[in-house]
Amino acid sequence: MKKNKGKVSSTAEKEFVFEFRAGKHNCVLKVPLQFPVQENISDLHGRLMLLHKIPCFVEIELKTSLSNFIEKETIQDFDREAELALQRLTTGEVDINQLTNAWAKSYAETTLEHARPEEPSWDEDFADVYHELIHSPASDTLLNLEHNYFVSISELISERDMEIKKLLERQAAEMDKVMQELGNTLSDQDVNAAAAQHFEAQQVLENKWASELKQVTGIQKQEYQEWVIKLHQDLQKSNNSSKINEEIKMQPSQLSEVADSGARLYEEQPQLEESFTIHLGAQLKTMHNLRLVRADVLDFCKHRRHGSSGAKLRRLQTALSLYSSSLCGLVLLVDNRVNSYSGIKRDFATVAKECTDFHFPRLEEQLEVVQQVVLYARAQRSSKQKDQPEVLRNGGDDKNKNVERNPSNILPGEFYITRHSNLSEVHVVFHCCVDDNVRSGNITARDPAIMGLRNILKVCCTHDITTITVPLLLVHDMSEEMTIPWCLKRAELVFKCVKGFMMEMASWDGGISRTVQFLVPQVRAECTMCDFWFHNS
Repeated sequence: MKKNKGKVSSTAEKEFVFEFRAGKHNCVLKVPLQFPVQENISDLHGRLMLLHKIPCFVEIELKTSLSNFIEKETIQDFDREAELALQRLTTGEVDINQLTNAWAKSYAETTLEHARPEEPSWDEDFADVYHELIHSPASDTLLNLEHNYFVSISELISERDMEIKKLLERQAAEMDKVMQELGNTLSDQDVNAAAAQHFEAQQVLENKWASELKQVTGIQKQEYQEWVIKLHQDLQKSNNSSKINEEIKMQPSQLSEVADSGARLYEEQPQLEESFTIHLGAQLKTMHNLRLVRADVLDFCKHRRHGSSGAKLRRLQTALSLYSSSLCGLVLLVDNRVNSYSGIKRDFATVAKECTDFHFPRLEEQLEVVQQVVLYARAQRSSKQKDQPEVLRNGGDDKNKNVERNPSNILPGEFYITRHSNLSEVHVVFHCCVDDNVRSGNITARDPAIMGLRNILKVCCTHDITTITVPLLLVHDMSEEMTIPWCLKRAELVFKCVKGFMMEMASWDGGISRTVQFLVPQVRAECTMCDFWFHNS
């Protein structure tokens, strides 16, 4: 008998006896079992069959008899322990008051009717309030306030860029003078010291501006959220809500005049696009919208400082669908490092910083969370691979070496997601990892980049993303080796694969109409790539 924190548990060995007839022989199987039985009955039954070479025609009978024996003996043990507990209660060994308090506490913690109500979340409350206001006459006021914040951040970024540019020009002039004196009055050590001093000055200046931008965006976010909550409360409490609605309607009209006057100075370049409607499916066909667009991938993220009416409508549409079941996504092709320091990731981070995000964490904060998740996933995967046989582990040597070299990196085909409310036409960005292999002309439908697209579309189905923008050629810029035959071959592959994935969507979400935008870089847009889709539909 063992005592552990007031609970009594006993272990005992009991013999399981099973008799069966094999031909003319009467056989008896006797097995000692330790109670309470901790292992799975099916596993125990399988080992008995294998170790004792039990005939297969008594397999079901043995399992039934074993299950009944374990159930019967377990119930008897429970009854015996219950009788002992009642005896201790009647003899006064157990405090009745302490026992009843423990029972009442456990009942209150596990019963829904006694559960404490969940504390309201600020993010959820703000989301509900914003969703209600953006679908009211106050929507123009909200958008104009967001635009004013955007203009102030843009001016601050312009000041930063100008100051950094002046510093770089001054340092370049100083370095030219140092190089002219190299070998005369200055040595290589002096050149290295000057370069180090210049680098340190750049870091100090960039950190200063980064800190200031972070502080300003934080203040803007707090002010905006408090203003939205206050406006909603005023609308709820005011008896003369119609008067407030009229004031809200009148105010943005004056601001729009300024925006329209600025729009005359800034003409937005029209996008080249072509739209189609198709029906896909074997039995139950679903209608989908396709659009072939020639544009830069970041054009779907940038806001216009002096926006035209079209840009303002896009911003309104993005705000209206922010908390809805019709979200917009964008696929961004990145390298295997989770950061925002190079290439398209740096350009995207620059665009994301131009406007304060009033609903979601900053991009840097989201990437920090992604980095921790990647490290945890790698640790879980490596621990599972160690438990696998060596033959199975040898199949992924290349991937394992890449992961062991830097476990914080992601593999081709894997992606991470960031959420945004401060982009022009996008709510969700899929950062899909690709390698240099996508620039070759021999990738197949099993390439990691293609499989990454399939997984992205699956996430779209499960998370209400009804519009997704995909790079048609799996690249964001063109190079010399990407000839017209290369483009046609790549477009055909992506079209066929995406078509198959969209037909799979019917089993994922029941067949919901979606919009897929195929993005073509600025060069070679005159190729009629959409013809391949209709030839194979």
